[in-house]
Amino acid sequence: MISTYWLERRKTYWNRLESLLATATKHGVRALHRSELRELGLLYRQSATDLSALREDPGGQQFARYLNQLLGRAHNIIYSARKSSPIGILRFYRYEYPAIFRRLYLYFGAALALFAAGAVLGVVLTAASPEFMHRVLGPHMVDTIERKQMWTHSIVSIKPLASSRIMTNNMSVAFIAFAAGITAGVGSIFLLFFNGLMMGVISAACSMSGMSVSLWSFVAPHGVLELPAIFIAGGAGLRLAHALLFPGVLSRRDSLAIGGNEAVRLLLGSIPMLMIAGVIEAFFSPTDVPAGMKFLFAGALFSLLVIYLAASPLRPTTAGFVPSPKGSDSAA
Repeated sequence: MISTYWLERRKTYWNRLESLLATATKHGVRALHRSELRELGLLYRQSATDLSALREDPGGQQFARYLNQLLGRAHNIIYSARKSSPIGILRFYRYEYPAIFRRLYLYFGAALALFAAGAVLGVVLTAASPEFMHRVLGPHMVDTIERKQMWTHSIVSIKPLASSRIMTNNMSVAFIAFAAGITAGVGSIFLLFFNGLMMGVISAACSMSGMSVSLWSFVAPHGVLELPAIFIAGGAGLRLAHALLFPGVLSRRDSLAIGGNEAVRLLLGSIPMLMIAGVIEAFFSPTDVPAGMKFLFAGALFSLLVIYLAASPLRPTTAGFVPSPKGSDSAA
C-alpha cells in the first residue's frame, strides 16, 4: 500500500518537476540553467519510477493519472530540446535506436503480419486464377515474365541514376506508410497489405514461369534491408494510429505528442537502411553474380541487421545524470 508519508514526500519532487516544466514551456528550455536541466532529467526518471509504484496500488490511480500527464509533458520537452550533431546522430543509431526498436517491436510485428497476409492472399488468388495476375500486374509485365525475362536488366546500364531513383521511391513509400498512420491507421494498413499482395502475385507469377531463383536472387540482396525498413516505417504509422485512437488517461493531444515522438524515432531507423538498399539494388542485385553468392551476401547482411537490432550495447554514462539516493524512496 502507498502510505500518506510516501505520497507527501514524493509530491515535493513532482511539484518541482512541474515548476521546471512551467518555466521551460513559458520561456523555452534555454531559460533553464545547466543544473536545472540535469535536475529535470533526474526528476523525470524518478517520477517514472513513482508512476510504476502508483499503478500497482488501486488507491493511487488518481495520482497515477496526474503523474502520467506530467511525465507526458516532460517527455515532450526533454526530447524536443536535444540538439543534433554528427556525434549525436552516431550515438543515436549506435546506442539508442536498437533500444527504441525493441521497445516498439510489436508495431513492427503488426506491419510484417499485414504484409505477409497480403502476400499469402496474392499467391492464393494467382494460383487459383491466373487471370488475377493479368489484372494486377498488367499485360506488359506478365508477357515479360512469361518470356522468362527479368524486368530489371535496364537498371545495370544507369546504375547511379537508378540508385537515386530507387532510394527516392523507397523513402517515399516509407514516409507515406508512416504519415498514413494519422488516418487512424487505415492508410498504413492498406499500403502494407497492398504491397504484400503485389509481392505475392509477382512471386507466384515467377514461380509459374520457373523464374523463382531469378526473382529471389534479385530481391534478396537488397530486400533483407528494404523490406524490414518498410515494416519499420509501417510500424511507426501504426504507433501513430495507436496514440490517436487510444490516448488512455492522457488528452488526445498529449497522447499524439508522445506517440508521434516515438513513431518518428522509430522511423529514423529506416532511412539508412533504405539508402544502403538502394545502392545494393542498383549496383549488385541485377548483376550476373551467381545466385548462390547473392543469397550468401543477403544472409550475411540480414544477420548483421538482426545482431544490430537485438544487441544491447552499453551506453556511455552521460555526465550529470547520476542516480540520487532520493530516487530510492520506497512505498511503505
